Amino acid sequence: MSQRQLADAAGVPHGQISMIETNKSSPSVASLRKILGGFGMSMSEFFEPEAASKQQPFFTPSEMRDLTSLLYQSDELARQKIAIKQVGDAKAHGLQILHERYEAGADTGGSMIEHEAHEGGIVISGELEVTVGDDTRVLKAGDAYLFNSREPHRFRNISDRPAEVISACTPPYL
Repeated sequence: MSQRQLADAAGVPHGQISMIETNKSSPSVASLRKILGGFGMSMSEFFEPEAASKQQPFFTPSEMRDLTSLLYQSDELARQKIAIKQVGDAKAHGLQILHERYEAGADTGGSMIEHEAHEGGIVISGELEVTVGDDTRVLKAGDAYLFNSREPHRFRNISDRPAEVISACTPPYL
């Protein structure tokens, strides 16, 4: 695949692919997700290609896959304040189910997230500020969200206590 073909498939500028390939630039998490999407590959497949998938129906907390370091590998503060765990093999089922924990002050980043999917979730405890496009709302325990992930979005915990969310995304994007 040429740089131009990859750029077209990923929806990123050709120059960005060239800069990354020649080691003159490092992609952001959002850009890396788009580029990998151009290959039809998820971030978890990229970072752990040899991971054995578990074809079991039940999972204990210790059997859930920690995706936090994949998402925030270059952001130490985010890794300390956000924990994201996946249930089972999302790609095999075409559905990604996550348990997310946002400590006080946690933020998914200054730049909004966009990806090819639909996602929804329910706040289980605490409060979480969710921005989708131009709409922002503080969700409390029991509140939920559902949106097209192509809309720029962001999650922040602006309260002084942790927030927990159970979410789902299809198709899987991590």
